[in-house]
Amino acid sequence: MFKALRKPAFRLFRESETHLHELNYLFWECTTRCNLHCRHCGSDCSQDSAFPDMPLEDFLAALDTIEKPAKNLTVVLTGGEPLLRKDLEKCGLEIRKRGLRWSMVTNGHLYDGERHGSLLGAGLGALTISLDGLSGSHNWLRQSSASYDRVTMAIALAAASPRLNFDVVTCVNQNNIHELPQIRETLMNLGVKAWRLFTIIPIGRAKDIPELRLTDAQFTGLMEFIAEARKSEELKVSFSCEGYVGPYESLVRDTPFFCRAGINIGSILIDGSISACPNIDRSFAQGNIYRDNFYKVWQLRFEPFRNRHWMRRGQCAGCSEFKDCRGNGFHNWHGDKQNVLVCHSRLTSNRQETPREIKLSGALGVIPTPPDRSTMRSLLTR
Repeated sequence: MFKALRKPAFRLFRESETHLHELNYLFWECTTRCNLHCRHCGSDCSQDSAFPDMPLEDFLAALDTIEKPAKNLTVVLTGGEPLLRKDLEKCGLEIRKRGLRWSMVTNGHLYDGERHGSLLGAGLGALTISLDGLSGSHNWLRQSSASYDRVTMAIALAAASPRLNFDVVTCVNQNNIHELPQIRETLMNLGVKAWRLFTIIPIGRAKDIPELRLTDAQFTGLMEFIAEARKSEELKVSFSCEGYVGPYESLVRDTPFFCRAGINIGSILIDGSISACPNIDRSFAQGNIYRDNFYKVWQLRFEPFRNRHWMRRGQCAGCSEFKDCRGNGFHNWHGDKQNVLVCHSRLTSNRQETPREIKLSGALGVIPTPPDRSTMRSLLTR
């Protein structure tokens, strides 16, 4: 009985959250400069950005328009690569002065012991670092031969800090899906406690690289891997919020799918545009901090995000799962927006016919043994 009531109850909860639209996460695209040129970059960032870094004062002026911010409001610094900003610590301190939390998403390439200490001193409370495979596959995706070694060192530093709410994210693609058991073991050896997995949406550079996209069978195998990994408490594994996964919803994440873009998640983009998650099509911007009051825009606009009936088009038009999926993740609507780019639920529609391609006990092919905990400790003390 309770199981039958779960979905209707969550739909009511989702409606209530949408009506309240309390701002809990504010992404600040503080730079679009990047020290890497990753193959999967949805923002198509580069070392020579067309935009200068947004001045801290401009962002703070927008932040200060928020009347009675939520107690859990967190400002998330993203890019580009935030660590390229020399005033990053100042940015963090100014956010903390306002009684707000701040966190950061980084590729980890520039995250060393000195920067770790200075960022903690500036009040950094949460951190996400990307690890996208074992050495060869990670470096291929990041197009840097040094990236894996630098990132694993950064992960070890962050994982050893009890003050940080820290997790690792992995972009699963055809070049690393068979490595997932070994990546999991590597992360556990590094002391990581939380691991989020996501897949590619064909936007930015990723749309031109077919091998980044999983086949339906591989995607179902990924769901099976996550479901199995979640049976262990040593490392919390979950699928990202990128989409509704039908029969796997209760198996791969803690709560049912709920795209909170424009509902609890907002953003200030590099040019001042006011939107939701930074990887959403820029045409959905609801205003600009250089001409609008940020908080008024948040409170009074965002209709396309809070009423998603317009997404009943293309393959979503007659879908029986729309009441739970609501058009999938908002970042799946790009270009002419006449059809969702990826329907994750359909990727798993042949669940019963798809063998478990990935096992925790081993991966497909021959993979190098991950470093153990004692090896990682010795690396950190060098």
